[in-house]
Amino acid sequence: MIIIGVDTGGTFTDFVYKSGNKWGVYKLLSTPSNPAEAVLKGLVRIAGKKKKKIVHGSTVATNAILERKGEKTAFITNRGFEDIIEIGRQNRTRLYDLFYRKEPQLVPSELRFGVKGRIISTGEEIEPLNLKEAEDVADRIKSLGVRSVAICLLFSYLNPSHEKRLEELFDGDISVSMSHEILSEFREFERASTTLLNAYVCPKMKKYIGYLINNLNSDDTLSIMQSNGGSISADTAMRESVRTILSGPAGGVVGAHQLAEISGYPKIITFDMGGTSTDVSLVDQNPTLTVESSISGYPIKVPMIDIHTVGAGGGSIARIDEGGSLRVGPESAGADPGPICYGKGSEITVTDANLFLGRLIPEKFLGGNMRIYPDRLNEYFSSLAKRAGLSPVELAEGVLSVVNATMEKAIRVISVERGYDPREFVLFSFGGAGGMHASFLARLLNIPRVIIPKNPGILSAIGMLMADIIKDYSLTIMRNQLNIDGEELNRLFSSLEHRATEDLLKEGISRDRQILERYLDMRYEGQSYEIIVPFEDDYIGLFHEMHERKYGYRNPDRVVELVNLRLRARGIPEKPVLKKSKPQSPGIPEKAVLGMRDVVFEGKTIKTPVIERNMLRCGNRIKGPAIVVEYSSTVVIPPFGEAEIDEYENIVVEV
Repeated sequence: MIIIGVDTGGTFTDFVYKSGNKWGVYKLLSTPSNPAEAVLKGLVRIAGKKKKKIVHGSTVATNAILERKGEKTAFITNRGFEDIIEIGRQNRTRLYDLFYRKEPQLVPSELRFGVKGRIISTGEEIEPLNLKEAEDVADRIKSLGVRSVAICLLFSYLNPSHEKRLEELFDGDISVSMSHEILSEFREFERASTTLLNAYVCPKMKKYIGYLINNLNSDDTLSIMQSNGGSISADTAMRESVRTILSGPAGGVVGAHQLAEISGYPKIITFDMGGTSTDVSLVDQNPTLTVESSISGYPIKVPMIDIHTVGAGGGSIARIDEGGSLRVGPESAGADPGPICYGKGSEITVTDANLFLGRLIPEKFLGGNMRIYPDRLNEYFSSLAKRAGLSPVELAEGVLSVVNATMEKAIRVISVERGYDPREFVLFSFGGAGGMHASFLARLLNIPRVIIPKNPGILSAIGMLMADIIKDYSLTIMRNQLNIDGEELNRLFSSLEHRATEDLLKEGISRDRQILERYLDMRYEGQSYEIIVPFEDDYIGLFHEMHERKYGYRNPDRVVELVNLRLRARGIPEKPVLKKSKPQSPGIPEKAVLGMRDVVFEGKTIKTPVIERNMLRCGNRIKGPAIVVEYSSTVVIPPFGEAEIDEYENIVVEV
C-alpha cells in the first residue's frame, strides 16, 4: 500500500508519499476550475493502480464561502427568529469606517423560514412543533429548487426533538444540517452561523469528494484533514464540511509541531508562505485551539487551530497605488496566469522580485521540472520602476520589504498582541516561498533562530500523514462551581465519551488506540467569554491561573461559571517514523556546491554559492550568504545568517 498526503493550494497541489521504506514528493500546478483534476493526476503519477491510503487537505469549502459559490440554501428556525443570521452581533469589525457595509447574506430573506414550536432553556417543550406549518415550509423549500437546508431551533442542544422532526420532512435529494449535530452549544447566532455555513458548503464537498472516490480504486481509502488538526473519514467530511475550512493550513501546523517537537523545539511560530497567502500560528508546547474563528464575516464556532492568514504569497501582485506608494497583495496571480516568470503573467509578483534579485535559480525551480522565464522580467520591472521613481533593483527589494512587513505584522498579531515574546520562540518556516523570507522576518522580530525542514514546500501534506484522527464534542451545561461537583461532571463527560468511542470505532480506530481529553469552557460569572481549561482535579485553580496569564489578573473571590463541556477524542493511526542522521564534518561536500551566482542583498551584489540541499549532511555548516535549492523550495541564507544541518536534516539558521 502507498500512503499519500495531498494538499491543494491556490498555486500548487502538493503530494508526499511513502511506499515501503521509501519517501517521495511531487508538486504540480493546481487546477482552479476543478481542484480534483490536479489531485487525481498526481495520484496516477505517483501510484497508478496500486492500493492507496490518502489523507487530503482541501480548499473546496473555503473557496465556496469566499467566492460565494456554495449551493442554494434555506434556513429554518423558530417563528420570529428568521433574521438572526442578518442581525448577528452589534460589533463592527471596522469601527471608524464611515462607509462600512455588512457582507450580503448567504441566504436571502425569501429563503429564511420560521415555524411555530418552542423548547425553553431547561430543555422542556412548552409549545409543540406545528406540523402542518412545518410541512408547508418544507413543500415551499422544495418548490424553490433549494439544494441544502440549515435547521437551527432555540435550545435544540438540550432537546433536539423538533429539529429531528423537521429533518424527516426532506428527502435525500436535499442536504440537511441540524444545529444539535453540528454545534451542540448555546449562543444562537454563532450556532446558526456555523450550521448555515455547513449547509452552504456540504453539497459542494459531497460532489468534490464523491468525484474523487468515483475515480479511485475500490480498495483505496480517503480521509479529509480538519481545521482542528486531525483527520476524519470522507463520509464524515461530507456531512460536517464546516470542519474542513482550514484543513490545508492546519496540516502545516501539525507537521511543524511534530517535527519541531522531536527536534527539541517545543515553542515555535509557524510561518507557512505559499503562492497565494501566508499562514502563521503560535505553538507553545501544543497548537493553539480557538472556537472564535470567522470566515468572510461569518462566525465558526467549531474548534480550529488558531491560524492567522494574510494575503501575502509568492504570487502576490505588486502595484503603485493612487498616492504613489508601493503595495503588494492581497491580490494574487495564482496558478493561471501566475507570475511573469511563469510565461503568461503580466503583473510583477513576489516570486518575480526574488528571481530578479538572483534569489531563485531558474534551472533548479521545482527541481528543474518547471521552466521559468527570467528574460521576461526586465521590461516589466523597468516600466513599474520608472512609475515609482526607483531603479529596477530598488523596486524589487521594495517589493520584498513590503511583503515582509505584511508578514511581520501577522506574526505580531499572534504573538506580541497576545502577550508572547517572539524572542522566546523559534520561527519554523515552510511553504514553497517561506525559506526565501524567513531569515529576514526573524531579524525584524528579533527571533534568534529559524528552522526550515526538508521538503518545506510540501510540509502541509506531510502533516496530514502525521495527524491523528480527531473528533470534537461539546455540551452546554451553564452551571457554577457552587452547584456542580466532580462526580456530576464525570457523569456528563461519560455520556460524551461513549459517543466518541463509538464514532472512532466507525472510523476504524480500535479502543486501545483512542485517547479522550476533557476540557471545560469557564469564566467568572458576569463575563461574556470563556477560557478553555483542561479538566483535572483542581480545575478551578487552573482556571484562575490561566485567566491571569491571559488577562493579567485573577479574582479568587468571584464565583466561576462552567459553560460548556468539551471532549477531544483522538485516534492514533500508524505514523511515519523519522530517522536520525549521524553528524558529519562541518565542511560542505564539494559536490553540494553547484556554482556561484550574483545575488542582491541590501543594494549590494554579492557572489553567492548555490548549494544542493540533498547533498548536505548532518553537522554541515553554511556561512551566509548562500542559496540552498531543493525540489519543493529555495532557502535564502542572508549575509547575517549562519546555518547548520541538524540530525533530522533540518536547516537551522542562527540570525
